[in-house]
Amino acid sequence: MTMASVKKLLNDTLDDLKEDSRKRFKSYLKEDGPIRAGKLEKADVTEIVDIMMERFGAEEAVKITLNILRKMNQNRLVEELQNNYTEVQKSSEAAEKHKRKQDDFWLQKFMKYHKMKMKEKVEHIFECKKENEAHLKDVFTELFITEGDLKEVNQEHEILQIDKDIKPRKSQDRPIKCNDVFRLNKKKKKIVLTKGIAGIGKTVSVHKFILDWAEEEANQDIDCVFLLPFRRINCIKDKKISLHEFLQKFNPELKTQNKPEKKRICKIYERNLAFIFDGLDESRLPLDFDSGMVTSVEERSSVDELFTSLVNGTLLPSAHVWVTSRPAAANQIPPEYVGLFTEVRGFTDQQKEEYFRKRIKDETQASRMISHIKKSRSLYIMCYIPVFCWITATVLQDIPIENNAETINTTLTEMYIHFLLIQMNMKSQKHDRKTERDCPKLLDSNKTLILKLAKLAFEQLKKENIVFYEEDLRACGIDVSEEDFESTGMLTEIFQQEAGLHEMKVFCFVHLSVQEFLAAVYVFLCYLNKNMDELQFFTEETQNEQQFFSEEIQNELQFSIEQTENEVRPDHINMPDKNIALHDDLLKKAVWKAIHSHKGHLDLFLRFLLGISLESNQKLLRGLFTHTEDSKDSVTETTKCIKKLLEYHNDISPETSVNLFYCLLELNDNSLYTEIQTYLRSYPERQLSSSMLSLMAYVLLMSEEVLDYLNLRRYNDQSESCRNLLPAVRCCRKAELFGCSLDHTCCEPVALALQIPNSPLIELDISNNELGNRGVKLLSDGLESPNCQLEILSSRTRHHYCTDKEPEPAMMHVPENLIGPAIGLDTEPQDTSDQVKVLATESELLLDYVVAVQKFHKPSSHPCPYLV
Repeated sequence: MTMASVKKLLNDTLDDLKEDSRKRFKSYLKEDGPIRAGKLEKADVTEIVDIMMERFGAEEAVKITLNILRKMNQNRLVEELQNNYTEVQKSSEAAEKHKRKQDDFWLQKFMKYHKMKMKEKVEHIFECKKENEAHLKDVFTELFITEGDLKEVNQEHEILQIDKDIKPRKSQDRPIKCNDVFRLNKKKKKIVLTKGIAGIGKTVSVHKFILDWAEEEANQDIDCVFLLPFRRINCIKDKKISLHEFLQKFNPELKTQNKPEKKRICKIYERNLAFIFDGLDESRLPLDFDSGMVTSVEERSSVDELFTSLVNGTLLPSAHVWVTSRPAAANQIPPEYVGLFTEVRGFTDQQKEEYFRKRIKDETQASRMISHIKKSRSLYIMCYIPVFCWITATVLQDIPIENNAETINTTLTEMYIHFLLIQMNMKSQKHDRKTERDCPKLLDSNKTLILKLAKLAFEQLKKENIVFYEEDLRACGIDVSEEDFESTGMLTEIFQQEAGLHEMKVFCFVHLSVQEFLAAVYVFLCYLNKNMDELQFFTEETQNEQQFFSEEIQNELQFSIEQTENEVRPDHINMPDKNIALHDDLLKKAVWKAIHSHKGHLDLFLRFLLGISLESNQKLLRGLFTHTEDSKDSVTETTKCIKKLLEYHNDISPETSVNLFYCLLELNDNSLYTEIQTYLRSYPERQLSSSMLSLMAYVLLMSEEVLDYLNLRRYNDQSESCRNLLPAVRCCRKAELFGCSLDHTCCEPVALALQIPNSPLIELDISNNELGNRGVKLLSDGLESPNCQLEILSSRTRHHYCTDKEPEPAMMHVPENLIGPAIGLDTEPQDTSDQVKVLATESELLLDYVVAVQKFHKPSSHPCPYLV
């Protein structure tokens, strides 16, 4: 209903009044409302109507007019005004309904177009070169995503998220599909926060969520989804901008010069929206949650205030917000704003195989590749990280598998060296039309370009930058207009100049780990070439570094370690000498720098630098390196340095210790397992982090040694954390799991230990745990495996009955081929040296005794020394 139509009605009505009646109308009007008499005294009809409309509004003005006319007995005018006003109302409602219908139609059309544009952004996955783009659905493999523990966010460095695949699932570790994150977030005005290490699949999961939404396969209750990567937000972080203007930078379809359309577009903020902020660790925003809060989409403020206001719910409180981050940066979001905290843990064993079969279209080649990877225990374990799967597939596709079984080993550094060689060879094939199998020649012919890229990687890593601009590339001698630039497959332009987002091109390496690897190559090259100016970064001592160790330790510890009478003796804490004269000086300074990295951004760089220092890896880089250096003594000294640092456990967090142990792995230190055991024995009172226990399991699985005895009872007061050590059951002869608060979710790694080829496990005690029917079924499957070598099983429940109420078979038992003759259901303890009894009645499982399991058909050839 328009003001103009109501005004006309009132004007027509008052025009029908005679002069004296009009005076009476004014008199009544003065009584009905606070209108000054002088204002009405000489007012004509038009002015009277304007005064009423201004003072009372349209609807109230009509009511007052009708009321006064009734007092004046102007019944005809009352009836006419009432009828005409009803008609205007009906007409107005019809017009409003039509307008709403038009607006809804326009919005539906806009949202359809928005979905199409979002689909275009995410439907392809980039693999080094544009011509290698693949459709996301063709290669996407579901990831293992679980609900995480928000309490651990403040404590974990990224590199500590080791081998999530080998961690057993905790009871709360229900798998979560990326499409379900908003549905599972039950807390209103709370965000979803997802953490995961670099390359684990956070961005791909976000893209899959958007693609399924855009193709109307999931989350259709959400009207609009906005993808907002922090690496792009950084380009406009200093602008004063409204949320609507901010979103226009990323979604040009929101822009319009037409005022009616602008009003229509702004109606989307009344709809169900989702904002996805990808890569919090890349953010350059201050993230000040105590600053001024934004409440309107049209209110201009800093980009930081827009983000924090969306997170804390003051701006668009009903909107969904999803933030992804590497672990070290996840604690920048206050926990009170988080409704659901999830963790991307990479691929399970089954998902690894699925990935390679999707990635390698030739089934025979895929099967051979999977078989080869499984033969290398460490290579197979490291493939829980999707980006490592991609690099592994790239390397193994290029090198005939039958020829590389012994040449590709297991360190991270060596795999990335092979990746570099392959990318350079692909460049040569494209530009020189030839394949160069002589690695030194290949590296020598591309040396200039590699050095430029490596310098860029190091310069930007020092600044903690993972995106850079044309001027950054030019400063390192890289001309982006040259074809060589893109054909390396190492550096890519990550966004075009689109619709005003920026006036410059922005670049990054194909993966953050590639940047860290090339940075390490550059630093080692500078050392070999005695380019000391470039290495000043390692001699700059910050205040944080000066205060890192306690004063007492500073008086003892030193980096320049002297060996006297076969003992490592510390003389002083001073940072390594400012002059880098020896190889081990460089490595020690790099260690020193990395342990002070508050975000852990130098951890992976350090692993690569230590790996490159091995002479075997230097030889792989011949052609890039003019000469190699005998690194035996330097590696020995650096290894001693790291071990000395590990002694000072009170000054180094468990997370830093884990990273240092990883460095020992990269240095091929054969005493690593002994060092971990020494670490644990030396400080038995220390509460071990889940990361440290995961590392222990990782090292045990990576090594070829078989433990005689693994006792989880020692960590009984850390029931959740000690589960991280469970995978190590695979490589021990006797496993003591008595009373470790294990449930059915912990039986999977134990069952797997019974099923692996050449299983060393011959004695297992799982007594005093509530395994439930499902747990016993898993163990039964493990015992049925032809690979099972188990001779003694001790199993006694904490309580008489388990209350696992899921329906299971009425009877569960170890397979007959393991127990010989069938036995009865006697529940009293008795001699069962040649048989196994496990009783399950309906959904109640009675395990009221210790059962000794002796495989009657497989006498032990290596009795366990811990048998009691």
